[in-house]
Amino acid sequence: MESWSNAKICDVANLILGAFLFFSPWIFAFEAGNMSQNATIAGIVIVVLAIAALSAFAVWEEWLNLIVGLWTLISPWVLGFQGSTTPMTVHVIVGALVAILAAVELWIMSQHPPRLTANR
Repeated sequence: MESWSNAKICDVANLILGAFLFFSPWIFAFEAGNMSQNATIAGIVIVVLAIAALSAFAVWEEWLNLIVGLWTLISPWVLGFQGSTTPMTVHVIVGALVAILAAVELWIMSQHPPRLTANR
């Protein structure tokens, strides 16, 4: 378990949140349209970025995760979810958590940058 860092735990949490967002239209019976499409697409993007970050860390993946998390957070207002409480709540909570985890991971990496080793 030594190879598991706080950054990888954040990536696993984002993976779970992305999967939850992806399946949320079926779990909570979202209406067809913007709410379902946004949850599905954002969920897929979050999952793909989390898998990429788990396989080979790159700072740009965390920046993209932060952007997707912020988009998911504000999308209910941009796309007009106001009449639907459950989809709005799911998007806001998942988006906030993904953005916070990405920001924490970026902060962790700025405090302890990965070491580059040279083979000689």
